[in-house]
Amino acid sequence: MIHKKRSQSYTCEPKMDDMVEEWISNYGHDLKWLAYSYVKDHSIAEDITQETFIKAYQKYPTFRDQSSIKTWLYKINVNLCKDHLKSSYIRRVVKKGADLFRSIPAKDGTPEERLIIKSNDEELVDQVLKLEKKYREIIILYYFEEFEIKELAEVLKTSPNTVKTRLRRARQLLQDQLTTEGSSENE
Repeated sequence: MIHKKRSQSYTCEPKMDDMVEEWISNYGHDLKWLAYSYVKDHSIAEDITQETFIKAYQKYPTFRDQSSIKTWLYKINVNLCKDHLKSSYIRRVVKKGADLFRSIPAKDGTPEERLIIKSNDEELVDQVLKLEKKYREIIILYYFEEFEIKELAEVLKTSPNTVKTRLRRARQLLQDQLTTEGSSENE
């Protein structure tokens, strides 16, 4: 009987490893990007992303299939980011500057067009990062990660109406920032 349990757990192990590898492949980059949007530090974002997968691996037996794996992983990631930001380390350390996200290069177009697109992407990311945290996370999860309102409400532990209100307010703030920034550059 003991021998059977060992062989059963051994056969489950490779399946779980394959599943985690699939999670890393499908969501690793996006989770790191999301973590960076919270902590504004690449190495800490990498650590949080790695911790997300470790925690998911450990807690998978308790996963109840009430949401998608993607939603569950993002929820873990967001909670780890918030925990990190609440930690005493963050309260003691003042961060100065952070690299912007690396924009994805365009597949076609001239070098000049790619440079303009890259510049616009960097400006947009810069403006998104300037938003207050509750608006920044809504924009990133809705537009960049393509979460639906219901999924966002679950990840952020709030109501769908609150998500809609924050999304509308975040759009308005972003639009105001972009138009203010654009008008001050033209002067």
